Formats: sequence, structure tokens, C-alpha cells
Amino acid sequence: MVAYDTKDSEQVLLTGEGEMICDEGSHEYKVWNVVHKRGRVPIKELPIRDTKSLADAKMLKELMKRQLVKTSKVISYSIRKGSKYAKEMPVEVTDLTADMLASGDWKTANFKPYNFKTLGAAQNAGALHPLNKVRSEFRNIFFNQGFVEMPTSRYVDSGFWNFDALFVPQQHPARDMQDTFFISDPPRADRPRPDDAAEAAMEEMEKGANMLFGTAEQQKERKPRDYERYWNNIKEVHQNGAFGSIGYRYPWSEDECLRLVLRTHTTAVSTWVLHRLAEDPRPARYFSIDRVFRNETVDATHLAEFHQVEGVIADFGLTLGGLMRFLEDFFAKLGITNLRFKPAYNPYTEPSMEIFGYHTGLGKWVEIGNSGMFRPEMLEPMGLPKDLKVYGFGLSLERPTMIKYGVSNIRELLGHKVDLNFIESNAAVRLDKN
Repeated sequence: MVAYDTKDSEQVLLTGEGEMICDEGSHEYKVWNVVHKRGRVPIKELPIRDTKSLADAKMLKELMKRQLVKTSKVISYSIRKGSKYAKEMPVEVTDLTADMLASGDWKTANFKPYNFKTLGAAQNAGALHPLNKVRSEFRNIFFNQGFVEMPTSRYVDSGFWNFDALFVPQQHPARDMQDTFFISDPPRADRPRPDDAAEAAMEEMEKGANMLFGTAEQQKERKPRDYERYWNNIKEVHQNGAFGSIGYRYPWSEDECLRLVLRTHTTAVSTWVLHRLAEDPRPARYFSIDRVFRNETVDATHLAEFHQVEGVIADFGLTLGGLMRFLEDFFAKLGITNLRFKPAYNPYTEPSMEIFGYHTGLGKWVEIGNSGMFRPEMLEPMGLPKDLKVYGFGLSLERPTMIKYGVSNIRELLGHKVDLNFIESNAAVRLDKN
């Protein structure tokens, strides 16, 4: 048996151009020689050819910059006799047998030691996608802060819930074909009406929160929802103005309102939940994480299909400063502490803010969310009291995942370009840890 030590060193080698300069002179010398027709003018001797080293680090850097030299790694070994050195390969026993026990050979046998550092055989096991890992962390953060998850099973929704109920005018660019995917069959949806499946799902989701945070005073008798009145209030606030607003003052179209779309945001679900909250107005917190669709040009940070994380907080006496502080605390739990807020415009929030975080991989500030306070034109037609304010904030699931895992191109995270080795080998996620 022998033992050895590995010694790594680095040597400096001339490039092809450097070899030519040593043999024939520099390019500057050649020009000078042709013009003046004088004899060879010696250039400074380069000691690299023989020694393969250069002590002057500044000169080495300059020569590498000019591509006259390059560095090469040299690996050498120092070999010596080990503690178990022998001229013949010893036989190592790997198994303890009944015969060895009976004969006593086990006492003198040379057993092969266990290698506890060796890697086990690769397992063809399933692996969670990074988006699912980050989604699970988001859900835990929301649950720990008393939020109730909203049902988000409807990918297709009407323009009423997706746009009109949010005080988005029917002429808004977001409702154009180049920004939204419209459904052609069936051509239109029903007017807003009770949704038993969503109602049952919401009640089931509220059970856990009521067990933890509910009180006897909160379990009040709910007043019935008047969908016809809600429909008329939305039409009035758009067409003529209402609830202290002058509205948009345009001929509101029922056909446009009932066009079916692939939902462009999960705020359509938040609107339904807030209308439900009007049965019993009270402080409440809701969240959702699900897929949304935008007719956008695909690039390194945008896809036509992505996941939106949305939170809604309803309470009395809320202010914009409180929203900023909440967002700083919320994103701190994700490990994102350096935030910037930029004033923005949203039809259904006023004031509105875009949220930016710094992406070290891209080397620039990236928009990671949007936020604001819902407008009275959205809340009061539902029947919510004037003094009940509502925060709304949303962000994509992909952006924090990209920042956490150092992914620069969103197409490498979601879609047909995803590397399965990356999915199988990525580490477990803790958003509050580096």
C-alpha cells in the first residue's frame, strides 16, 4: 500500500502569438523595422519560455490581457510507503460466515473496513419542483399570520369577476386581445350567481382558521347576498358614477362584461371572497396561490402562464404606511430585505405601489410584486362599509424562486426547457435562510 499527497501548482505558458514575438520580435518592432530598414532591435527578454513562471504579477496580468501568455494547472503527486505497505495485495474479507465462526478464522481474518463516506446507489425517486417547495413555504408564512386560503379552482372566469367588479373599464388595454386570452366557446358566461362548489370549499378552508382564531362573537348570522343588486351597482359605478365617484361615464356593455377569459390574475377570486365578506363585514385575511394567464411576449423574466401569490387584508383604519411595513415584514420572511417601492397605477387600487427586489444573478432590480389599497368603487358596490379598508398585494411565485435558486431565465424554471437534473438535485428551500 502506498500513500500520496496531491500538489497543485500553476505554470505560465506562452501562447502562439507570444512564441512568435519571442522568435521574430513584436508587431511594433516589425513595423519599425520595415519603415526604418534598420537591423533587428532586441525587445525585452521574456523569461517565461524557460522558467514557465513570472514573479511580476502586474506584468503577468498585462501579458494575459494581451493574450501573449496563458496559465496552465499542473498536478503532481508525492508518493511514499503507507502504514499498510506490502509487496503483495492482501486479501480483505468482506463477509463474516458461519464457517469462520466455527473454525475461529474470524480472529485473524483481515476484514475490509466500512466506508461510511461512499455514496449510495442512485434512487429513481420523485422530486418536488422548486416552485412547489417555494409554494409550500409561502403557504406556511400565510397560515402563520392568520390568513385563510381562498378556493382558486376556476381558470376560466367571466369578465365581470376578472375586470368589471374590479372597476377596470371596458376600454382598458388589459382587456384587448394582445393582453388577454378570450374563450370563444361558449361565447358568454352567466350573470353572477351563487356558486355552491366554491362556497363549500371556502367554508371548509375557514374551519381551520375558526378553530384557531374564531370566537363566539364572530359567528354571526350572515345576511343573504343580493347578486342582482351587485350587478346593478357595478353597472352604475362604471356608466354614471356612484358611491361618491363620477365613474368612467361610458355606455357599459353587458356582452363585454360576460365574455369568458382565462383569468389574468387571482384577484378575480379575491373579489368573490370580498363580496362574500359583505355578508358579515369584519377584519379578515385571505390569500391564494395559483396559475394565471397573460398574452405576453416570452423572455427571460416573462411567460404567458405563471403563478400568482395574492394576499388580501380587510380591517378598519388601515393606511398606506401600514401596508408598506407589512410588506417589509412579509418579504423579510422570504429572505428578501432590500425592497424598493415605486408609485404605480392600477384601476382597482389607489394608492398603488410596485415592489422591487434586487436579483444578484441578473444584476438588476426586478419587479417582484404589486400592491395597493382597493378603491371604494370596488368595495362599496359589494355592500362593505365605507370605513372598512382593504389591502391587496400580489407577486409571482416564479420571481422569488428565481432569486432563491439563482435562476436567470424563467424558461429554465417552468416549461419544456427545464433540466430534470436541476429538479432532482435542488436543495430543500427555507426562504428565510441563505
